Order: sequence, then structure tokens, then C-alpha cells
Amino acid sequence: MSPPPPDQGPAEAPATTLFTGIGELYTPFERVPDAALAVRAGTVQWCGPSDAVPTPLRAAPGVDLGGRAVLPGLVDAHTHLVWAGSRVEDHRRRAAGERYEDILAAGGGIHATVRATRDTDDDALLGLARARAATFLAGGVTTLEVKSGYGLTVAGELRLLEIVRRLGRSVPQRIVPTLLIHLPPPGRGRLRALEDVIEELLPEVHSRALAAAVDVFIDDGAFTLHEGRRLLEAARSLGLPIKAHAEQLSHTGAARLVAELGGLSADHLELAREDDLEALARAGSVATLLPGAALLLRSRLPSAAMLRASGVKVAIASDHNPGSSPLYGLLPALRLAAPMTGLSLEEVLVAGTAHAADALARPRLGRLQEGARADFVVVDGPEALLPLVAWGAPSIRDRYIGGVRTDAPNLAPPA
Repeated sequence: MSPPPPDQGPAEAPATTLFTGIGELYTPFERVPDAALAVRAGTVQWCGPSDAVPTPLRAAPGVDLGGRAVLPGLVDAHTHLVWAGSRVEDHRRRAAGERYEDILAAGGGIHATVRATRDTDDDALLGLARARAATFLAGGVTTLEVKSGYGLTVAGELRLLEIVRRLGRSVPQRIVPTLLIHLPPPGRGRLRALEDVIEELLPEVHSRALAAAVDVFIDDGAFTLHEGRRLLEAARSLGLPIKAHAEQLSHTGAARLVAELGGLSADHLELAREDDLEALARAGSVATLLPGAALLLRSRLPSAAMLRASGVKVAIASDHNPGSSPLYGLLPALRLAAPMTGLSLEEVLVAGTAHAADALARPRLGRLQEGARADFVVVDGPEALLPLVAWGAPSIRDRYIGGVRTDAPNLAPPA
């Protein structure tokens, strides 16, 4: 198995830095009031109460955060960041009562974005993605999963993954690339489309180390459960981690397929049942919820009671895309999650940090504990959970990636 592409990130300070004056810190599993944090070579060296700083660290150069709170850097485990065009017409039609599936079948939806993306040159696509990534960074997102999926053809998907690779080299965040096998390309028979992916696309992605995982959209209008199994098994045979868009528009059994195959995550899950979640829990797969898409498509999310009873790990992601979830950041999704599911704010925080990192097979991210990557955000106030409830208000003061303070680039707003 080839190793996944390395996470990107800024240069890391080699010496120990001691961050003090932290009003409260979430690890995210534990709340630590009056905390301190020691960082060395981009890694958390120590974290705990300020009165328990180990003696050897007390003389380290320090940064006083002035009583502000600290959270792990947010991890967005499901985005479609590379696209062009507009889907305003889709939103207008949905607001007038048309169904997402009917718009897609009529050539709108994803197909409209595929056409616009195909007709936009690589540099322009990269510029749009960089501007979007800057918006996410401003909202505290230090790691972004970025899917392809708007190419559909072998050449189109490889092109988008190369742009994602360039994105990872040109933004401060850690970028985790995913090949999304989105829809069968129009005008190509379904069997031929599957063979193209299995015989050409997957081997090329693997040999060029273009993706850290493979995602398949299994649903009405996309791939069937049988087709999805073939695609996921082919990816797994190459040593590529797998995941799926599952149980979104219809209940297909995709979540249980992900569990059976040992996938990283099943994403969406609007129509998931209790046994689906229990299967994911037994397999150690993450249930990734996407509140933006559920809200805009007038669906629901699994309840907190069902999620807790199943024992499944829950992640929450933005599903940033121009059609069903045009959220420019993870915080809007986290804010929606509590009222839409009944999860507590503490559970939501874990879902947007540690569990999201687990959905990406990045267990050293999304945590502030010894040995973890020192990615964290400084809240503009003493209460760490403020960003989860401050709708519309800037609440993130500073962002650190690998222990280095990182400002969001001053880029033009995304189109």
C-alpha cells in the first residue's frame, strides 16, 4: 500500500513555546480552565492546568493569550472546494418547490457545476479554491478534506485532483485529497463508466498518490449499491481507504456496505436507521453528518438519542458545495448541528475536531494532547464554546497550524 499524500502545513518552529493566559481550553474531550499549552516542533509537548506546568518548561519563551480561550483547530472532513459557476437557478427552483432529484435529472444540479468547472481553466479554479480555503481558515478550519467529483471522466477527475494537490501546496491549511466518484458521466454506458474507473482512474490515482481516500456517491441518480460495492472493493484492493455518500436521498444500504468493507466513514446519513449506525459503530467507521445539506434539502438528521444509543463516532462537516450546502466554513454546520440533532455543544465540538480527524484517518489532528499536531484556534473571548453559538459574529481571533500563527490570506472573495 502506498502511503497517503502528506498533509500540508506551514513551517514549524523548532524550539518549545509555552502558551499561557488561556482562560479555558478544550482538548476537546476535556475542559481545562486556566490552562497552558507547550508546543515544540509543531507538536503538543504538554497541555494542562497552568499551575501544573512541568518545571523544565517554565523557562521556555512564552506567549500570553490574555485570558482568551483555546480550541483544537477545526477539521472539515467533507468539502467539494474545487468548482466554478453558479447554482442560483437551482436554489430558486428548489425554493419554488422542485425536488433536488428532479433538477438533477433535468441536467441541472451537479451537471451544471460539471459543465462550468470543465470550462474554467486550471489557474482560475485554483484561485477560486484558494479564496474559499481562506474563508474557512478565517473561521478556524485548519484541516480541510477536499474532494474531486466535478470532472466525471477519467481525465476530468485526474485534472481536479492535480488542482487539489496544488491547493495543498499554496494554502496554510492541511489539505486531505479525496477522489469522489460522483455520477456516471452522461453519454457513457454505466458498465463502461465503471470499467473506466476500475481499470484506468483508480490505478492512476493510486500510482500518482493523488488521493488519501476514495468516496462513492451511492443513491438515486448516482451509483447503485451493487455498483458502489464494485467501486469500493476495487479501491480497497489497491490499498486506498474508502468512504461513501450514504442514505441521503434514499435508503440504499450504503452505510452498512461501508461498515462491511471497513470504510473510514459514511457521510450524509439523513435516512440512516438505527441498525445502520450500529453497524458503523461495530466497524469503527465514523458517521459524518452534513447539516447544511439536510437543511437546504428539507431533510432531517439522525437524533442525538439514536446516535448515542448506537455508540457510533459522529463527525460534522460543512459539505461545502454550490448546490446543496453552500456553507463557507465549518462553524455554520456546527451551529446548526445542535438544534437539528439534539447533540450537546461539547459533542458538537468533538464532532468538528477529533472525530472529524478520525474520519480522515488523521488521529494526530483535532486534539490538544501530548503528541498531537499543534493546530489550535484562539477564541476572541474567555469562553471556548463561544464560536458554536455566535451566529454571524467573528469569534476566532488567531489560528495556529503546527504551532505557528497563521493569518488567513487576503484574497478576493470567492465567486
